[in-house]
Amino acid sequence: MNVEDYLSGQVLLIDKPLNWTSFQVVNKVRWLIRKQFSLKKLKVGHAGTLDPLATGLLILCTGKFTKKIDTYQAQEKEYTGTITLGATTPSYDLESEIDQTFDISGISSEMIHAATQQFVGDIQQHPPIFSALKKDGKRLYEFARAGEEVEIPARNIHISAFKITNIDLPNIDFRVACGKGTYIRSLAHDFGKALDNGAHLSVLRRTKIGEFDVANAVSIEEFEQMLTSS
Repeated sequence: MNVEDYLSGQVLLIDKPLNWTSFQVVNKVRWLIRKQFSLKKLKVGHAGTLDPLATGLLILCTGKFTKKIDTYQAQEKEYTGTITLGATTPSYDLESEIDQTFDISGISSEMIHAATQQFVGDIQQHPPIFSALKKDGKRLYEFARAGEEVEIPARNIHISAFKITNIDLPNIDFRVACGKGTYIRSLAHDFGKALDNGAHLSVLRRTKIGEFDVANAVSIEEFEQMLTSS
């Protein structure tokens, strides 16, 4: 691809590495393209944030295609990951320390499979306090890090599939297909509650957004190699 391709608009599929923010990926890709073609400016944006502890498909749009970001964000997404039973964290994942532990000895695989049913379809979900959503002009995670309690209203979300793919307690592997605005961390937390227990998200990978599949995505290193060899 040449400089005009990136300016007129491209959809780039990046496999986001662990411990990178989505914003860092955008910045890195923008910098690589600008450096390669000696550009002063280039629009690059992503279609749907992934948490730093998540990996997988990140859609990046360049140039005029940044106008398509809202369209991609609205599409159904698929995730695979691991829910760990028997412990909760304030962030609902491993970004924060375990704050409570539970006995899981009474939980059977039948109970686990049965509990998924109440999360399929149109449901109400409370976003995690450790999130970038805004309330009263502040990000929710700012309240959380300051130790302030804040009421977060539930939101309507849609989950079209929630399948358990492996059980090796305390870990439960899953696949989820869901609509816009779904927090998989909240799903993990609520799943623990549904079992009268506690749970948090320990692994998350986004595998699909609409028709786009992570199998067709490249790492940042691969993108850099493609860019410099073109």
